[in-house]
Amino acid sequence: MRMLLRGAAMLTAVVTVASLTSGATAQSRTGRAAETAGAVQTSAAAQIPPGVTAGVAVFDRRTGTFTEQVNESAQFRSASVVKLLLTLDFLWDRGPDYPIPPADRARLEPMLRGSDDDAANHYWSTYGGSEIINRMLARPALGLRDTAPPPAEYADFWGYTALSARDTVSIYRYILEKAPAPVRDFIMDNLRRSTRCSSTDHFDQHFGIAGAFDRPWAVKQGWAGNYAKGTCGSQTASSATPSQSAAPAPRAATAVDLTRPALHTTGTVGADDRAIVAVLTLHPVGTSYGKAYTDVGRLTRSLNVPGAKRPAGTWFGTWGEFVNVRMGPATGSARMTQLPAGVEVLVGCQTRGEVVDVPPYTNEWWAYLPQYGGYISNIYVSSPDNRLPNVPECGQPLP
Repeated sequence: MRMLLRGAAMLTAVVTVASLTSGATAQSRTGRAAETAGAVQTSAAAQIPPGVTAGVAVFDRRTGTFTEQVNESAQFRSASVVKLLLTLDFLWDRGPDYPIPPADRARLEPMLRGSDDDAANHYWSTYGGSEIINRMLARPALGLRDTAPPPAEYADFWGYTALSARDTVSIYRYILEKAPAPVRDFIMDNLRRSTRCSSTDHFDQHFGIAGAFDRPWAVKQGWAGNYAKGTCGSQTASSATPSQSAAPAPRAATAVDLTRPALHTTGTVGADDRAIVAVLTLHPVGTSYGKAYTDVGRLTRSLNVPGAKRPAGTWFGTWGEFVNVRMGPATGSARMTQLPAGVEVLVGCQTRGEVVDVPPYTNEWWAYLPQYGGYISNIYVSSPDNRLPNVPECGQPLP
């Protein structure tokens, strides 16, 4: 296995248990759901990690109430979440059958499923840039209150569009409840087919909603900042080249924070898209993608999301860079992807496999990660023992 150690600090981290059992009893929540449609239920459930700034909104479509609202009107740079508005703008007023030309379908589908930046660049430059956002603001059916185009000095960068958690909920409510059926079905079908690896920069985009809950879910994620290049995919070459998600480092002060790394998870959860979830976050400068990924996951798992099913297993931290997820418990087994450095993972079971030797550690146990469908050596799981505590042995390990 091609693994890189991080020195003494990381070697110490390997003996620190960092597990959270999924499916534990939810924390007590304050407040009662109001009986009127759209009313707010206050809650103390949201657990925002230290150093993280978050805007959160969870809307229960069955009862017409919010179950979570934290800084719901605060503006964040949208990153790739704005691709929902780019899609709606293109599809608006296309006629009763909403025909999508093949060339546009070939752009829109990867833009929604894999967050393709080249497609977003095309629609932004072709259809007016910031005028797209102004058109969306002028449509009463959307009901946007906090959304704004990018600052004038950054007008070419769609990822600097301002967006709030409550406006994100409004966008999904429009798609699900007001948009013509062909528009609704096209967008939601593609969001349900979200790929684990983003198509442009190879980031693992199944964080937040996609990691916290079992399907059915549909997601549109967003990230922006000086993160190291993604390592997602079986053939991805690792790189330390920074990625700015189609936007430059800001040169001037702006009303919306364009400096701190952003990581957003948005979408629907549960049968019939019962809950709409919007979690927009900013992290301290220098935060790694794996750390932000883990913090967003913990925050999302803490939320009261009606209709959500939580996956079975135990959450553990990992250590090391370029940790391979393999088809089977052996270093010669095919590589499926690589984990973001230091990310927290859900472990379903463990099995004996090939002995892995990373001095001063040796371990024959491998952890099965059900959300990846593959294995990592327990040597890279943050636990004091070779065999993970409270994790069952796999009955039928994959070959």
